[in-house]
Amino acid sequence: MNCILLDDERPALELLEDNVRKIPYLNIVASCRNPMEAIELLKETQVDLMFLDVQMPILNGLELLRSLKNPPMVILVTAFEEHALAGFDLDVVDYLVKPVPFARFLKAVEKAHELYQARQLYFKAPVIENDYVFVNANYSLVKIRIQDITYIEGLKDYVRINMTSGKLVTTRMGLKNIEDRLHSESFMRIHKSYIVALDKIESIQKTQLVIAGQELPIGDAYRQSFQAYVNGKNL
Repeated sequence: MNCILLDDERPALELLEDNVRKIPYLNIVASCRNPMEAIELLKETQVDLMFLDVQMPILNGLELLRSLKNPPMVILVTAFEEHALAGFDLDVVDYLVKPVPFARFLKAVEKAHELYQARQLYFKAPVIENDYVFVNANYSLVKIRIQDITYIEGLKDYVRINMTSGKLVTTRMGLKNIEDRLHSESFMRIHKSYIVALDKIESIQKTQLVIAGQELPIGDAYRQSFQAYVNGKNL
């Protein structure tokens, strides 16, 4: 699991690093003393678990957590007991009070690891059966008819499926996973972030196309194969 450590006090951060390194399935992505640095890092990096102090300058841990749209799992590590209730209201995995014995630290991490493994099983690749697909969205399996898909957009660890009805379905998975499962004769990757339903394309220009009223870019790496498809359809 990729993890980020955030504590404004260097000794506490070093102790946290030492504990994390003892656990083989944890990988430290970054250790931060500045909350704003951590926020920027979370925007750019896949993080599964964050060890978070509460009392920090500029922005405390609870405020930071409330500011995140899609926070990773969080274990609060703090010297103050009074924030426990607020922490659990924010769905933290566990709340550790400094100084933290390693056995207690390990128990919290194991809880996070079990949750991580359960999520990995839950957010698996879609199951395709003939003309429809099941995807995990909002903790439910949602059935989507293949012919209703206009295009699919990759958003880091999520994909957003755009439908002819205008409905959007967002599911946690990689764009490559869903590309491998779709009917290759009906869909094509045109960009690192887009897969399109070929029969829904409305118009094509040199570097972009229009589908469902939206202009989508055609990436350099995909232009040749897409042009070959278009040439085969030209009158």
